[in-house]
Amino acid sequence: MSRRAARRLPVLLPVLLALLLAACTAPPPDRQQGRQQDPKQGRDGDGGRERPAGGHWQPRPGLAWQWQLSGRLDRSVDVPVYDVDGFTTGAADVAALHRDGRRVICYLSTGAWEDFRPDAGDFPRAVVGRPNGWEGERWLDIRRIRVLEPLMARRLDMCRAKGFDAVEPDNMDGYRNRTGFPLTAADQLRYNRLVARLAHERGLAVGLKNDLDQIPQLVGDFDFAVNEQCAEYAECERLTPFVRAGKAVFHAEYELPVARFCAQSRRLGLSSLLKEYELGPWRRTC
Repeated sequence: MSRRAARRLPVLLPVLLALLLAACTAPPPDRQQGRQQDPKQGRDGDGGRERPAGGHWQPRPGLAWQWQLSGRLDRSVDVPVYDVDGFTTGAADVAALHRDGRRVICYLSTGAWEDFRPDAGDFPRAVVGRPNGWEGERWLDIRRIRVLEPLMARRLDMCRAKGFDAVEPDNMDGYRNRTGFPLTAADQLRYNRLVARLAHERGLAVGLKNDLDQIPQLVGDFDFAVNEQCAEYAECERLTPFVRAGKAVFHAEYELPVARFCAQSRRLGLSSLLKEYELGPWRRTC
């Protein structure tokens, strides 16, 4: 789910959504029936199954994408990249998306414990910290590498077994939050690089989620970036190291109308969407 949005109390979300929907009076083109054609889908082969010599997919800047973490999977959005929940999306769904010519990203939370996941009982209580702002979720003590590495490795094994092309590891900036642990920037760098290594060892591309402060140190370790609300917080320029390196930046806003961020997104080479907080099928594009 949305992580930047955790800065706001969840009880305010219905009010914020009402304001957003009021601002968007015209029905989005993506709600039309049938296959939804994205005018900037960038169909250049990146949605296929080929892999470069390095062994994993490398998404290029400007690729259109769909981000859906809740609700029944809607495969009708005609874009080269889908980012979906790794636990609730089955191998058959991944295979179907591949038949449609999509690349598929496996969403996982690697920096927070979730009580609703089937492996929640495998995490020792000692590594589970303060709530992160979402019901049933708590920060992890990322300093405990020996404990967390095998747990994350099994999650990434799941992504590989289901046929995913890449992984979106979430909650990768715990050191900047009140986690209940004295996490440092060095702890975060070590842990994020561990997750990237585990993904690459399994032939999966891996994206850096938010964690803007550490982009200069981590752009070489990650294959793309996923960002929430950089336009709202005037931070999008900080993502340009990925674009300069020929790596995609998949970006979503929740509270700004597309007119407020699309011009900048095009200038910077970002792949931008307007989404609702629950990250269902609905989307608007630049």
